[in-house]
Formats: sequence, structure tokens, C-alpha cells
Amino acid sequence: MIDQLRHMAIFVRVVEEGSFRGAASALGLSPSRVSQAVSDLESWLGVTLLHRTTRKIALSSEGRMFHARAADMLRSAEAGLNELNALSLEPVGALRISLPAFLASSELSSAIGEFSRRHPHVALSIAYSDHRLGLMEDGFDMNVRAGWLDDSSMMSRKLGESARALVAGIDYAARHPAPTTPADLEDWDWIRYRQRSDITTLEAPDGQIVKVTGKSRLEVDNVEAMYHFACINSGVTVLPEHVAARGVQAGLLTRLLPDWRLKPLGFYAVWPDSSRRQTLTRLLVQFLTDSLQGKSATTPI
Repeated sequence: MIDQLRHMAIFVRVVEEGSFRGAASALGLSPSRVSQAVSDLESWLGVTLLHRTTRKIALSSEGRMFHARAADMLRSAEAGLNELNALSLEPVGALRISLPAFLASSELSSAIGEFSRRHPHVALSIAYSDHRLGLMEDGFDMNVRAGWLDDSSMMSRKLGESARALVAGIDYAARHPAPTTPADLEDWDWIRYRQRSDITTLEAPDGQIVKVTGKSRLEVDNVEAMYHFACINSGVTVLPEHVAARGVQAGLLTRLLPDWRLKPLGFYAVWPDSSRRQTLTRLLVQFLTDSLQGKSATTPI
């Protein structure tokens, strides 16, 4: 019976992921092993659970009925594990989380590393990407999102914020008159981040708000690429403070309009309210919040 229960769990994950390959990746198994587990379950039950084609899978009528029961069983089992975890002195389990790629070397990643050291029985799988990754659809327990929150159906908590800097390559800036207002940058070449607006908003020391668009000759989808192009004097751009500081310290970048303020970038933990690993997820979120508490907007998160 133990084998059948294991096969049921694999079957539910196949349905949730929408493919044998997706389930295999989520479970850390080979696609052939996942497929065989479902086939063995079908043989044991004497029914077809999944209709397979070369491109997709679909539940049979028996499969839909069985999936509902099997999913309920897993939710009950996982709820029991969560309750025990809450009582346990040492958390146990696994979490899949995602962060923006530019946070790979940051205080936030350092805090995650400290969490891992303190809880050796918790396995963490971390995806770093500047592209938006879904929670349910991509199989994550928690995502860290920067600068935006647009899904009210999810649980969320602000972890902190980080300053941003307006910078350009040393040689590029030297070829232009030093700007005194954002309007002076309209004719400069801008390196844009595809996931953000083309409009840059700055606040003067007296509170005046000014928006600048500028000429966008380069558009990229990765913060490290923005940093690289700025360092090789391709134009002006906005970078997270901890990334900009690296170039300034190396003598490759210069700060522009240092008396003007860019809105800090907020960082949020987001997770589904029906998370399988709700106790572990909340434990991680609380740890990150406590670790980053008191960090100012000028501190690299």
C-alpha cells in the first residue's frame, strides 16, 4: 500500500504541473520514473487516469474523480506535517523560492543563507531570475518580488527596501556637461530595464517632482546587463544601490544628480494562502523580516 500512496502523490503532482517533465523537475525524479509510477497506479486501479498525447495530458473521467480524492488526502497529510512542524523544535521540509537575479549577492540572500545554516533539516531550492515567475503555475512556495504587488489573492509581507542610484559610465559622463536637473538628461542615451517604465521620476531636495524619459537606445531584461553597459560607457541608467556602488567603487561609474532622490525599491515576500509548506514558509518570511528589520533605504537589501 505504501507504493500506491507514493504513486498517488506523484499522480497529483503530474496533474498540478500539467506534465510528466514538470512533475519530475518538482519532485527531483526522472520523467521516466514519474511516468512509470502513474502507469503502475493505473494498472493497480484497473482504470486509465490520464489520456496522453505527444503535447499534453488530460484527465479521464475516472482520473478527475480520483484526483479530487488523492489531492484531499495529500492536503490532509501535509496539514498534519505542518502542525507537527509548528510543534517541533527543529523544522523539517523543503521550500522552493524565487528572487530577482540582481539580489543574488545581497543582504537578502545572505539572510537566506543564515536561515539555511540555522535549520539544517530544511532544504531550499532557489531560482534567481529577473523575469516574473508565477507561484502556483511555476511550483514555488514563496517568491520575492521587487517594486510591485498586483495579486491580492496572495499572502504578502514587505521585507524591506533599497535605494536606487542614477549612474553613468565615467567616460560617458565626461563627454557631457554635468547635469543640474533631470531635464539635462533628456538628450543622453538611456539604458532601460524592460520590466520597468520608460519614465524616471526624481524628487528634488525641495520636494519638486520631475520626470524624465530620455533617449532609449538600449533595452535589456537583466540588471547585470544594465550594469555592464553602463560600465562600458553606453549611457545613463538606474541601478539598485548595491549594484551601483560596486561600479562606483571600481571607478567605472559616476553618480548623477546625487542631491535628487529616486523612489526606493520595495521588496515583498509573496506566497499562496493555501501553501503546502505554510508553516515553513511563514518561518522563513519571519526570519527574513527580522534579519532585515532596521535596514535603511540606503542599505543594500
